[in-house]
Amino acid sequence: MTPERESTRERTPAGATAASRPRARLDQPRPPRRRILPEWDPEAFGRLSEKIARFLGTGRFIVWMTIVIIAWVVWNIAAPRQLRFDQYPFIFLTLMLSLQASYAAPLILLAQNRQDDRDRVNLEQDRKQNERSIADTEYLTREVAALRMGLGEVATRDWIRSELQDLLKDLEERRRHESHVVFPAERAERSPGRDADDR
Repeated sequence: MTPERESTRERTPAGATAASRPRARLDQPRPPRRRILPEWDPEAFGRLSEKIARFLGTGRFIVWMTIVIIAWVVWNIAAPRQLRFDQYPFIFLTLMLSLQASYAAPLILLAQNRQDDRDRVNLEQDRKQNERSIADTEYLTREVAALRMGLGEVATRDWIRSELQDLLKDLEERRRHESHVVFPAERAERSPGRDADDR
């Protein structure tokens, strides 16, 4: 075998299908495909549809549309015949209004769908926030109950005050009772003649 044939044999992969297909490089991004249809940013289109839907839902749009229709009708009735572009049945005006309605309805629906998506995300976030707050309140309730149970065994300031007041009352009552009872030493001082007689 010649060295040229050996080098070509090493370069080309074995098999009929592998030789005909070019190898894709995995370390590089694929080149962008050519598309027949034009590409657009769905977010930008959605924002534009929301702006249009907001404008269509205002009184300003109704006023402007009324002014345009009145001007259209007056022009096609009062203008000279050669300057009129839409004769009495106003077929072109009907076509323009139906065209406007056919574009307005999908734009309004698209804006409503986007609003529904936003509402769904907001509701999901609110639901998660409510779950977190419920879990927090349950945890705090358990903690407060544990503190109450712990405080039931601890002497509080009011309890100590009431106990001290009870002790003071007991001491005062004993002192009153002891003032009536005479101790042996006090008896000796109070009745010295009696002690002398006893001796």
